[in-house]
Amino acid sequence: MKRRFLVSSVVLMVGSALTFTSCAGADQQGDAAHRMSVWVSGTSFGADIGTLAADNARVPKVAPSGSGALHAACSTLLNDAEMANTELPSPDPDVTDLLTQAYGLEGTAANDCYDAGSAHTKLLTESVRDSIKAEALYNEVLQRIRQIDGKVVSTTTTTDNTTGGIFG
Repeated sequence: MKRRFLVSSVVLMVGSALTFTSCAGADQQGDAAHRMSVWVSGTSFGADIGTLAADNARVPKVAPSGSGALHAACSTLLNDAEMANTELPSPDPDVTDLLTQAYGLEGTAANDCYDAGSAHTKLLTESVRDSIKAEALYNEVLQRIRQIDGKVVSTTTTTDNTTGGIFG
């Protein structure tokens, strides 16, 4: 009886492992370069980074416009950081760790920014500092990805506006 239970348990575990392996996405198969390339192209990673950088640049520009405009910019930053975080994990633990830190900094920056309004300049300054730290981490991530798959990740979020952009 014990032997039959052991054999059926082993068969069940091997069968489960094969099933789960066959269901693994393309970003979980192949060498590290292939997995990273598939993850980058299968997510909105590059656009996410470009969007977050644009959000970070927007905050100091709208601060003089008052709390309403600032709250909108800060809320957008938080939403964009949360959306980017849903693309994790990456196939590389270092990339995942760096992005987790960066997205956490963006969340802190967005909350500090929102709480600061246009009157609390010290808190707003802390928010900007956290955004700068996050952007430094993005640069590390982009370098790490290039080391892994040999490709430069585009962080462009829109078409080239010098040629009329999407409006012709």
